Amino acid sequence: MADKRDFYEVLGLKKGATEDEIKKAFRKKAMEFHPDKNPGDKAAEEKFKEVNEAYGILSDKEKKDRYDKFGHAGVDPNAGFGAGGGFSGFGGGASYSSADFGDLFGDLFGGMFGGGSSSQRRKNAPRKGRDLQQGMRITFKEAAFGAKKKIRLKRQSDCLSCGGTGAKDGTAKHTCETCRGTGQVQTQQNTPFGSFTNIGQCGACRGKGEIIDTPCPECGGAGKVIKEYTINVDIPAGVDSDSIIPLRGQGEPGANGGPAGDLFIVLQVEAHELFTRAGYDLHIDMPITFDQAALGTTITVPTLSEKVSYKVPPGTQPDTAFRLKGKGVRSLRSGKYGDLLVHMVLEVPTKLSGEQKKAIKEMAEKIGHDSYAKKGKFMKLMEKMFG
Repeated sequence: MADKRDFYEVLGLKKGATEDEIKKAFRKKAMEFHPDKNPGDKAAEEKFKEVNEAYGILSDKEKKDRYDKFGHAGVDPNAGFGAGGGFSGFGGGASYSSADFGDLFGDLFGGMFGGGSSSQRRKNAPRKGRDLQQGMRITFKEAAFGAKKKIRLKRQSDCLSCGGTGAKDGTAKHTCETCRGTGQVQTQQNTPFGSFTNIGQCGACRGKGEIIDTPCPECGGAGKVIKEYTINVDIPAGVDSDSIIPLRGQGEPGANGGPAGDLFIVLQVEAHELFTRAGYDLHIDMPITFDQAALGTTITVPTLSEKVSYKVPPGTQPDTAFRLKGKGVRSLRSGKYGDLLVHMVLEVPTKLSGEQKKAIKEMAEKIGHDSYAKKGKFMKLMEKMFG
């Protein structure tokens, strides 16, 4: 007993560790020193034995209690405490079944300890079909007001010829004789630590548990075919580019009775000739002439649904924006409408006759610099800088 290390130390724990802590530590250490991960490593082999012996004691409540009170003597079968047992091939103290190891290592080592991997066990479980994604281009107005559209796409569907079974009409599948319908086969593996059962996918039926002798000529035994569908899509008012419309159950069919996947429509909105959009607000550039901006005027402003009149006040400056409440896009969430911002863009004439040029000069002389507040301020500042 003097040569044995403390079992808590072997697992990297302190005395009083909980059941979950012990199991977690054992998983970590056993994975680290497992022979499959350390082939030919005698030191790892000895540590693996030590880890298993420690876990065999500390995972058993009665043995753990005796070990906590009396140390190694409390679990020594020769010390009169009745703590016999022992795991064949590992030596002393630990007693396991293949099911114990299957619970701990099933997924990691592919079922070599029994029970099979979780992926194998779920092989024939109902599975949801694959989700699909499809892009759709819509106009600016369709995005603002909503629309009803149709979309064509290709997707998998159950083969009508065989009803999705994969077997030719008039024939049927039969249970795989190799695995007896389980989709898994067992093989024995002998190691220096004992004999273990390895559970893997059946090669005869490829894990399906059934064999098709005469495949359906339409689908080649897959039970699925590619078909083109036309699907109606309701586009709600207020969507924008990159908005996603989910169509539940319109994806590919599920397997083994599982539900169909979903179809996600990703929208791209075409640009408008007049309007731009920021959230639920619309923006439009409205050209006005010098006389309209200086004297004021009433202009006709287009919105997405109608024309409205707006009175531009005298002295309106370039790039002034007027807000028309509720003339934007409807919100998807609140149902309220955004606004339309009308940006005044002063247009300067480019093609002038001699008479028109003369008229502008005369106007400029009559107006004078005092009528231009910004220009007057600028000239004063420049004069102050340069004298």
